[in-house]
This record gives sequence, structure tokens and C-alpha cells, in this order.
Amino acid sequence: MEQQKNSMCRMVDKTAALPGGLRSWAITKLFGNFVPFLGTAGLRFDEVSRERMVVSIRNRKKVQNHIKGLHAAAMALLAETATGFVVGMNVPDDKLMLLKSMKVEYLKRAQGDMKAVATLDRAQVGRMATEEKGDVLVDVVVTDESGESPIRCEMVWAWVPKKRN
Repeated sequence: MEQQKNSMCRMVDKTAALPGGLRSWAITKLFGNFVPFLGTAGLRFDEVSRERMVVSIRNRKKVQNHIKGLHAAAMALLAETATGFVVGMNVPDDKLMLLKSMKVEYLKRAQGDMKAVATLDRAQVGRMATEEKGDVLVDVVVTDESGESPIRCEMVWAWVPKKRN
């Protein structure tokens, strides 16, 4: 049985006919309507599905730290955004999703642009569709231009009914 699509999935589906680069731009603009800060930071949605979300950020002056690398807060935002939107693609419209906990370990200096890849497995997706409320640890890997992971993250997202009984 296929899971019911929520409003975010239906919105992404409307971009399916667009060419790759234009589709990424359109989805980035649409998701920026949900969270305006994404545009300020310059995050870009490179791949979007219910099981995998790839979000990237360019190392440019606006998001740099004092040593010309990506600011620590920008790196955390990248991981939080990728995990949050992959959960958002799965949580039914009658549920509210919330970041329950966020742990970021800074392991080494980042090199250049960065990307975060957040993934969910079928069991996690199924739980969001069937459980009234719950939480999930979302797997996320953040890499820089060298292919290394300058940070390690643990992001736990929860979902609860929008209306309280």
C-alpha cells in the first residue's frame, strides 16, 4: 500500500517536468516559502525525495567565519535543513514536526562548499505514516569539497498531532 502524499510531496511533484537545474531552483524557492531563513543562508536543494534529501551551501562571504570557512552555525543549519525536510516529506498534514534534539560535533576545518545528505529507511517512513506521534533519529552525512566530513551530527525529529485533544 502506497503512503498518502502530504502537501509538501504534492508541491514537489508539480516540479517533476522541469529540467534538473531549474527543478532544483524551483524547489529551493518553494521550500524557502516554508522557512525564509533558507534563502538568507543560500541553501540549495539538489535532490529531493521521501527517502533522501541532498542540500548544499556555497562557501561565500555571507556565511563565512573569521578564517574564511563556512561558519559553524551554517554547517549545523545545513544538517538540520536536510533532516527536517526529509521528515517533512513524510509527516502527514495533520501532524506537526519539531526538532527534538540536535548534536553537532566539529571534527576538523571544512574545505570549500558543503553538502548534507539525509536519509530515512522504509521503516522510519512507515512509522511517520501510521503512528499518532513519535520521533526518529535521521541519518545525515555532511561533507565538504574534499569529500571529508568536518562535522558529525545527530538530529532527532518528532511528530505530534496539530490539534490537541
